[in-house]
Amino acid sequence: MSIYKDVVIAGFGGQGVMLIGNLLAYSAMEAGLNVTYMPVYGPEMRGGTANCAVVISDDDIGSPIIQSPVSLIIMNRPSLDKFQPRIQDQGVMIMNTSLIEAELADTGRVQAFGVPCNDIANGLGNTRMANMVAIGAYVQATGVLPLEQVQACLAKVISPHYAHLIPKNSEAIAAGAAHAAKYGTL
Repeated sequence: MSIYKDVVIAGFGGQGVMLIGNLLAYSAMEAGLNVTYMPVYGPEMRGGTANCAVVISDDDIGSPIIQSPVSLIIMNRPSLDKFQPRIQDQGVMIMNTSLIEAELADTGRVQAFGVPCNDIANGLGNTRMANMVAIGAYVQATGVLPLEQVQACLAKVISPHYAHLIPKNSEAIAAGAAHAAKYGTL
């Protein structure tokens, strides 16, 4: 059976969008899959728009460019406005409901998981882990990779200077997955 998953991860600079895209790409490579990762920055690094595209397949990947994504991780409202119209019908969307109203999800067309990423991360002690909550929810919702595979690759994307934060980030990934499993789609 052929494996193909793609995702556009979008938010504003500083939300860790590129980090979780990188984490997903490394995790898939460690699992022996083919991967492309393409970051896109807006006019400013911090505070401006940022998104990345990750394609995972067990076959050759023709292009890293995704016109109509199979899935989305949306961290803020401007990203929802930009990317939700592009997602394929019945695609999977993880939406940060800490910053986006759940009723804005096109639930008639997509499988939308409302995850209060900032709130969950704050409950774990650091709001900046909202991105890890989101990637955990994505992995749970799509089954793209085993959750443990993603957690094990944290050391590949987090600087050794911040290695002490890996256990908390792993906990945030698990919390996102648990939320998606418990509450399902909107």
